[in-house]
Amino acid sequence: MATTTAVVRHCTFRVGSHCLAIDAEAVAEVLTARPVTRVPLAPATVVGLIHRRGRIVPILDPAIRLGLPTSAERPNATHLVLRLGDDDWYGLLVDEVLDVIDVPAAAVERPAATDGESPLIGIFAAADQLVHVLDFRRMIQTPLRPRPQSS
Repeated sequence: MATTTAVVRHCTFRVGSHCLAIDAEAVAEVLTARPVTRVPLAPATVVGLIHRRGRIVPILDPAIRLGLPTSAERPNATHLVLRLGDDDWYGLLVDEVLDVIDVPAAAVERPAATDGESPLIGIFAAADQLVHVLDFRRMIQTPLRPRPQSS
């Protein structure tokens, strides 16, 4: 009897010199970076807002969220737009979208211990580099206040 190995499709992207990945199911679209509307008093992670297809989409910088070095020069910057539900859309400001790849779940090594807020949930070896796997929900939860649930 053959066993099947769970495979997860990941969207890989680059932020600085780091290769990162998120579950490709959350990716709604990839846009060339466009000007954003700044938000006064927003957390540093929130770059600003864009208007896309009738929605206001907050744009977050994963470099700031992850404590990675950032550069003012981002010639190939891209907005990776994520959909968490019908009305929850967010964008990540990334340097370059690389590829969508299938990764066996067993190939992703989990960190020994996390604080429950870190967006880093694993790492795997690609052909030429290590890829850090992020939980997209954790990427957006910390910088934004949770919305009150309607009863």
